[in-house]
Order: sequence, then C-alpha cells, then structure tokens
Amino acid sequence: MLPFASEGPGSTDVVTALFTSTSAVCVTGLVVVDTASHWTTFGEVVILGLIQLGGIGIMTFASVVGLLISRRMGLRTRLSAAAETKAVGLADLRRVVTGVVTVSLLVEALVAVVLFLRFWLGYDEPVGRAAYLGVFHSVSAFNNAGFALYADSLVRFVTDPWVCVPIALAVIFGGLGFPVWFELRREIGRPRAWSMHTKMTVSVTAVLLVAGTVFVTASEWSNPDTLGAMSAPGRIFAGFFHAVMPRTAGFNSLDVGAMNDSTLLGTIVLMFIGGGSAGTAGGIKVTTFILLFFVIYAEVRGEERVNAFDRQVDDRVIRQALTVALLSVGAVVGATLLLMSLTGLPMGPVLFEATSAFATVGLSTGITFDLPTSAELVLVGLMFLGRLGPITLVSALALRERHRHYELPEGRPIIG
Repeated sequence: MLPFASEGPGSTDVVTALFTSTSAVCVTGLVVVDTASHWTTFGEVVILGLIQLGGIGIMTFASVVGLLISRRMGLRTRLSAAAETKAVGLADLRRVVTGVVTVSLLVEALVAVVLFLRFWLGYDEPVGRAAYLGVFHSVSAFNNAGFALYADSLVRFVTDPWVCVPIALAVIFGGLGFPVWFELRREIGRPRAWSMHTKMTVSVTAVLLVAGTVFVTASEWSNPDTLGAMSAPGRIFAGFFHAVMPRTAGFNSLDVGAMNDSTLLGTIVLMFIGGGSAGTAGGIKVTTFILLFFVIYAEVRGEERVNAFDRQVDDRVIRQALTVALLSVGAVVGATLLLMSLTGLPMGPVLFEATSAFATVGLSTGITFDLPTSAELVLVGLMFLGRLGPITLVSALALRERHRHYELPEGRPIIG
C-alpha cells in the first residue's frame, strides 16, 4: 500500500493490496490490476519477493510436515516407510531445508539466463531490462505463480519456444515437489527403485501432460480466436503450453476467455488435480487423484485391498485422499455458489475462477478485474485455503491417532 509501490497518485486500496499479496504468497497469479502498469518496479520486486518466500516456504513446510508424520508412526510403519521412500530423519532437517533452497535457486537461475538471452538478443531489450524480465518470469514460473510483466501474459510469445519452453519446464519441475527431486537425483537411472510416491507423481504428471496437450489441441484446433489461425506445429506447441499451465502456473499464451466451453471444463479438471505434493503446485495433488483411481479400480475388480505400483496402499492413506478430495469439492462448489450470488455472473466463468483460486493456478476468463470487493475477498480466502488447506488437513489427519478399545457391530447400508 506504500505510495511509491504503485504508478498512480496516492496509495493502492487495502483490498487490492491484500488480494495481490495473497495471490503472490500463495503463488496463485490471479490479479485485479495489471501487474506491469499498476505497480512500480519497487511494487513488482515486493511481489517477486512474496512469490519466492511463498514458494520456498510451502515446499519447506510440506517437507518438514512429512518428516514429522513419519516420526509419529509406529516403529514397524516407520521402518517400512523409510525403506519405501528413502526418507530422511529429523536429524537431516537442515539438509532438507538447504536442499529446497539450493534446488529452487539453481533452477530459477538457469531459466533466468535463458530468458535473459532471449529478451536481450531476440527482442532487443536493454541488458538491465532483459535481466529483470528473465529473473521475474523465472521465479514466477518455478514457483507456479503465473505473474507476468505483460498485460497479455505470454500471448505475444505463443509460438516462441525460447520463452515458452523454459517457462514450461520450470513449471513442471517446480510442480513435482522436493521429495521427488531428492529421489530422482539418487535413482534417476533406476526407475524400478523409485518409491511409490515418485512413481505416482512422475507417471501421472506425464500422462496428464500428454492427455492435456491432445485434448486442448483437438478442442481448440479450429477455433479462430485461439489456435485456428496458427500452423499445425504452432497449434500443437500452444496446446502443450496451455496443458502445462493448469499444473498450477497461471501463465497463458492463448486467450482463455475465447476458448470453447469444453476446453474450459477440461482445464478446470486439470486445475483441480494440480501437481505433486511438497512442491509449488496446488490442487488436490496427482497422488490423491491416482489413489482414488486405484480405489475405484480395486472395487470394480472385487479386490479386498487397494494395490498400486506393486505396493499395498494403507487404508488410512485412502481415507485421507477421500477426505481431501471431497472437502476440496465442497470448498469449490460452495465458493462458486457464493460468488454467483455476489456477482450475478453465469456458472461457467465463476466455477473456472473459483477452481483457479482454490488450486492456486491463476488462469482466468477475464472476470477478475470486474469483481466487486466482496467477491475479491472470497477469492482471497479461497486462495489461502487452497494453498495451505490440503497440507494442513493431511498433516492433522496423519498426526492424530485415536485407538478405540472396542468394536461396534458392522452395518451395511445400501449404496446406489
């Protein structure tokens, strides 16, 4: 709210400053004012700092919670978990935090160098401005924030691989999560030795990226307002980039508001699933999504136990996944109903906006700028809930153990 943080006279109002700060710390990317034109360089640096602290803080917090959960397990369960995940103990807490910070800064630096060279050599930006653009978009991409210093996000770079590919790779890498990086660094050439978590995260991420690319490209192929005017390779490339962004980055190289309803619905599904655990991505996480798939698969086959990737899934983990998924659905649906009553807008764009906020994505059909103050405050709460809610909920469920000393009679209600 400081006067020299914004370009216009006076200071930014409380709600706008709160919305922008929450969006930055929660690495979402939704904005109610144009980042490049409203904020001064000082304001942009503040946003950049919030993105960096929010991204590293969330990854560190999630990793530490994972260690605390393993510490509270019984001896047999802890030994099994240690063998399965190759997890570190509490004595290695400093190594975990140092690893998160080191990997984050290293990836951001590499992507920033590539973007700097492209902006400098390819777009004739002055050296200082090119370096600033490279750093800002690199940090925003790796932390899955989606803040851009262009009014059209990355639409002007829709077919430029030297801008879109580094940003897409940073988004994917940031969304995998620190536990996956840690394990891949040691076992990159031995996929069979990967833990169940790493196998789930990597395989489901790959499947969603491929499926998302095919879906978006096919759905928008003939839409003149998005992919229709491009060459075939350009359409596929732009489709891939849009399929990456619901991993919860929020950059867009296509006009989201001009997309077909089918594409918007598919994007909502991808946003809700999100990325990997203990990373910068939001959503219910790919592990939750694939666990629910295996639960359905086991039930359809009539199997008593749920198995995945040559492992038997613990019943408590299944209950946690169901709890996270259903409460997340409730949060999105409840927020959508509230936003519809506050704005009078149709369900489609409101549902898209609510999912984008809860999953900390940042994509929008364009309604964010026109929302009333009450609706902006709802999105503020939704971004905060979506960023910390799933982590806090799972840790609370895992750390709270209650042993009943008796068993109740079994009941079988009719289902369906």
